[in-house]
Amino acid sequence: MEDNLHATACNDPAAAANVTFFSDLVRCETRLYNMLNDLQRSRHGIAASQFEFLRHLRGHPGARVADLAEFFAIGVGATSKGIDRLEGRGWVRRIPNPADRRSSLLELTDAGRALVDDAETTFAAITELIQAVLEPAQFDAAADALRTLRTALERDKIGNPVG
Repeated sequence: MEDNLHATACNDPAAAANVTFFSDLVRCETRLYNMLNDLQRSRHGIAASQFEFLRHLRGHPGARVADLAEFFAIGVGATSKGIDRLEGRGWVRRIPNPADRRSSLLELTDAGRALVDDAETTFAAITELIQAVLEPAQFDAAADALRTLRTALERDKIGNPVG
């Protein structure tokens, strides 16, 4: 399969551009995420994924595990385990969902809110790096393109995990 993709890309400039775009997109995401992970761990003792969960919950109090799983396009089981770890550290609490006994609503504790607010300052390093590399017009164009692509993927439910 990969050989066919490579052969197609070699013979078709548009296909080659798509392969390069995808590779660049994934490699940039991986490197930025790894940078964020390293900084968050060293400065705050949390992983980038924990920061993202806390950040999302700060802006969406009362979200359910299923809501986080959908937003982050990850499995419910992995999301629940991640929340278990945050709850175990005293940063998140589950409260009964009055509309559905089978689920809980999630909210940050005071300690969780303080942590994510502090960790937000570390996230600024990503912004600084991007601003040092991209001109404002390049950033705006990339942000618009990614927003459009993400909107289409989410609308069409492409890439959602199974289960």
